[in-house]
Amino acid sequence: MALMWASFVLLTLIALLFVVVPFFKRERIQRLDHNANSELIRIYHQRLDELKTELDNQRIDAQMHDESVIEQKRRLLNELSPEKALNSKGNNRIFALTGAGFLIVLTAIFYGYTGSQQQIKGWHDAMANLKSYGERAVMQEGEPLTPNELQAFALALRTKLDQSGDDEVAWMLLGRVAMSLNEFDMAMQSFDKVLKMNPDNKQVLISYSQVLLMEGSDANMSRAATMLSRVLKAEPTNIDAISLLALIAYERKDWLQAKTAFEVLLASMQQNDPRYSMIAERIAEIDAHLNNEQQATNTELAKATNSEISITVDLDPALVDSQPQNGTLFVFAKAASGPQMPLAVVKMTEYSFPLTVTLSDTNAMVDGLNLSSVDKIILTARLSKDATVVTSSGELEGKSDVLERANVKEYSLLINELIP
Repeated sequence: MALMWASFVLLTLIALLFVVVPFFKRERIQRLDHNANSELIRIYHQRLDELKTELDNQRIDAQMHDESVIEQKRRLLNELSPEKALNSKGNNRIFALTGAGFLIVLTAIFYGYTGSQQQIKGWHDAMANLKSYGERAVMQEGEPLTPNELQAFALALRTKLDQSGDDEVAWMLLGRVAMSLNEFDMAMQSFDKVLKMNPDNKQVLISYSQVLLMEGSDANMSRAATMLSRVLKAEPTNIDAISLLALIAYERKDWLQAKTAFEVLLASMQQNDPRYSMIAERIAEIDAHLNNEQQATNTELAKATNSEISITVDLDPALVDSQPQNGTLFVFAKAASGPQMPLAVVKMTEYSFPLTVTLSDTNAMVDGLNLSSVDKIILTARLSKDATVVTSSGELEGKSDVLERANVKEYSLLINELIP
């Protein structure tokens, strides 16, 4: 601070030199004796008298006389010009002092409007109150810190860290203050510093997880879950870590894990705790989600069961010798009209006739295009040579007639055709 003010004074003195010195320099160069000017004036009048005498004696004409008079006046003015500077000699110091005063006043006004004296004062106050800020923030002594005091506390902590080097506690405090100010980037940078010095600092791992959850991206939630798992591995009953993991599971809609974590929290609280009812409501909400999911699963299972068709496939004895070597058996269902993509497919590379397969919605190739989505179907069994469902010459196939899907639960399908 002292160095800054010394620099201000030095710069002001240099500026004053540029303002003051020219006045005194001019006075020294153009100093002239007053008697010399009197002599010049006397000579001037003498020369005018001589010119008049010459004009009267007709040695020169009137035009030459007038021109000579003008020349004498010009010469006198040129020779008397230093005396004008001499006449201002007594005012040079006033001009210099006025210029210096104006420069100082202008500088003071300019700095008052554009300078950072308030910020500098605030920085001094922050450094002076660093200890009391720490006691109020950490020890919970006195009134909670206001937002402005939190800003000052962060400034003082940054200054302390800059002056004294890395300090685990100071970095941790700075991260928590930054969290309170919603300065998440500063908080994460501060916590990173702490974890470099002490990777197992549980308090920082939990606080860092809170920052990552506030940011809210999937990547950061996964990172937070990893940090909390490290805490719980060392301290399985850490309530703060369990609480944050419960929130992560809830955000991810992992209802079972969320319910387990919230139940652990609930068991650790007294019923008069204000958080007890809130967590109980959250568990009830999760139970509702789980019931809905179970109902949806049951519906899907029922739907899939209703769409199941048990197909017995056999091969015509006349085509036994025509089977492709290392063939692949496809059993599938297509819509009688509409998209030609199979609604359900079973593929087998090892088989022996007769055999039974089951087609259902679980064998669909595309979501939304399954057995339950159509009313009329055609069943097909094909022995393929190239392990693809596309037909080619020499393959064996058997097809059903058009069937009402809802009425078909079992069906016998005979492979009885050689594709030319």
